[in-house]
Amino acid sequence: MEIFYSKDIEGGICRLDQDESAHCVKVLRHRAGDDISVVDGCGTLYRCRISVDSPKGVEAMVISSEENWGGHPYRLHMAVCPTKNNDRYEWFAEKACEIGLDEISPVIGEHSERRVFKTARLEKILVSAAKQSLKGAVPAVNEPISVKDFILEQSGRSFAGAQDDIRGASDRRDAPDRGDASDRLLLIAYCFEDENVPRRSIKEVLSEHECNEIVVLIGPEGDFSRAEAELALSHGFIPVHLGDSRLRTETAALTAVSAVYFRHM
Repeated sequence: MEIFYSKDIEGGICRLDQDESAHCVKVLRHRAGDDISVVDGCGTLYRCRISVDSPKGVEAMVISSEENWGGHPYRLHMAVCPTKNNDRYEWFAEKACEIGLDEISPVIGEHSERRVFKTARLEKILVSAAKQSLKGAVPAVNEPISVKDFILEQSGRSFAGAQDDIRGASDRRDAPDRGDASDRLLLIAYCFEDENVPRRSIKEVLSEHECNEIVVLIGPEGDFSRAEAELALSHGFIPVHLGDSRLRTETAALTAVSAVYFRHM
């Protein structure tokens, strides 16, 4: 099944950009009168009939539409530290999109080796992956943010006083402030053990919660710092492990995506 992508669908008319138009007309040799399938990246599939077959700008009339096409019964937000090798992060994003993913946040941790991350190339990879895996929605890619700020953002707290929170998180672990995160399942995977709050299997934790909105935080090659883990736990994140093997960042992230997928299938 051939799938095209367009953000320009309005008034019953769908317009493909120059790259998609060239692929449609020059490579696949579609002509006026042909029917094509187009996704808008927001979850809707449009059945369209080509009216203008220019390789610089295909136009097509919308015949019908189907919402939540290729969707999944949960919302998954993966916050993953960029890997030293960019190709590995792109591999994770592509495969995670194919399985089932809604949002990616590149997060920069205290131990991160890569501290600069550009999102433009990743967005293009996700469009291609969504089309390949027959999905109407393309995962959102957020601008990079520090692990500390991401934790506070997800817990519904302001960024003010974040550094003080890191220093004093362990003192308040018995009374976590979850903010408005109570309707979501917040998970953090790290490698070290904590006697006070032991990690549990992600499979076990997922099976105990009915919530279909899930956030998973995955650290860099050097793992999260203990201060970052303490801050996450004090703001409602549940510590999980992904099995006995020591996994690379991108493998750990994809394993978590797969665990969520199979929990809901």
